[in-house]
Amino acid sequence: QVRLVESGGGLVQPGGSLTLSCAVSGISLNNQAISWFRQAPGKEREGISCISSDDGSTYYADSVKGRFTISRDKPKNTVYLQLNGLKHDDTAVYFCATDRRAWCSGRYPLSEYDYWGQGTQVTVSS
Repeated sequence: QVRLVESGGGLVQPGGSLTLSCAVSGISLNNQAISWFRQAPGKEREGISCISSDDGSTYYADSVKGRFTISRDKPKNTVYLQLNGLKHDDTAVYFCATDRRAWCSGRYPLSEYDYWGQGTQVTVSS
């Protein structure tokens, strides 16, 4: 059974940093791309980053580019998202999900994602 479990969220001050983890089981990072999404209260879920399984290429939404970094540890079947320079607008529940494709396109159609984690809360507050 495929399972994704996010961790690492918490309360942080503006300008602070967090590292989110997505532990994956039931699938291999060699086969599917993994993406990070976030959803703030009252807003739509949006894709913010993706890492391809074939060559490890990465993509970022404009809102996080230059501040967030996605990476992976294949032996641990874990994908990370390093959040730097956090802003109030970054407050959201962060989810990881597996794309049925092996590569990232720079867009995040929800219909392509079959499995989701439960989410981890990131709150940026002064």
